[in-house]
Amino acid sequence: MSVKVLYFASLKEALGMGSESVDLPPGVATVGALRDWLVSQGRDKLASAKNLRCAVNQDMAGLDAAVREGDEIAFFPPVTGG
Repeated sequence: MSVKVLYFASLKEALGMGSESVDLPPGVATVGALRDWLVSQGRDKLASAKNLRCAVNQDMAGLDAAVREGDEIAFFPPVTGG
């Protein structure tokens, strides 16, 4: 299964990339499993990010949200505005 992963704000800076396309191994079927797999692939900042926010296909999602072929999954830290 292939998905596009987007990183924003401090995650983008820490990982040195704004996006990547990844082919997921069998068993990675949720956003949480995707995050854990990405951490195991060297994206350590995802494990230590506090209050990590996620979106699937531009809709806010929890770590239990399903991941399907062709999805776009975004990870970003909480942001504040004024």
